[in-house]
Amino acid sequence: MSEQKLHLVIGGRVKDPQHLEFVNLDEMDFVGVFGDYASAEEAWRDKAQRTVDDAEMKYVVVHLHRLLQPDMLKR
Repeated sequence: MSEQKLHLVIGGRVKDPQHLEFVNLDEMDFVGVFGDYASAEEAWRDKAQRTVDDAEMKYVVVHLHRLLQPDMLKR
């Protein structure tokens, strides 16, 4: 039986495209929480491709399972 690995996809405008400091946290785009990386990556790719011409928009996949269950990193 595999353990669920939650992933969060979020995005927003960043101060510098080389970093992850978001300009306005109130305007973050919370795309959703996904039960596996493949689904999260698909959602991330969709959002990232829609904003590809805007260098100040950045979407990321956050590995929630690593934050919620840090002991999983040891496996």
